[in-house]
Amino acid sequence: MKILLAADGSSYTTKAVDYLVSHFNWFKEGPELHVFHVKAPISDGLARSLVGHAVLESYYKEESEAALAPAEKLLQKHQLTFKSSYAVGEVSEEIQAYVKKHKIDLVVMGSHGHGAIKQLIMGSIATRVLATSSVPVLLVR
Repeated sequence: MKILLAADGSSYTTKAVDYLVSHFNWFKEGPELHVFHVKAPISDGLARSLVGHAVLESYYKEESEAALAPAEKLLQKHQLTFKSSYAVGEVSEEIQAYVKKHKIDLVVMGSHGHGAIKQLIMGSIATRVLATSSVPVLLVR
């Protein structure tokens, strides 16, 4: 089984990692674990053109590595092997592209657990991932 852990560097991701680690015994064989972060792009315009491509790529890399680090540290602590990567783009679209490319069987992600009213007004990344996913999604609160 291939599992994608969506990581954003928050305490919600840490909860998702803790939950996943504590339930690894559900799987006969250790699953292939992918830790993935999506960084929202800086919009086109003056700011983007002023900093230049190299600076922007460096920014995306640094921010993504910082967001991945807490999950990676916990997984290493539990001596679990994983593949770690990031993309720049719209979160749900990039997750779905990764799922398709790597033939992922399950997406695991932390959720902020906001109420239904707030989600209706603002929407959420978890809601968009759920709505667009071609595979099961496990939300951990």
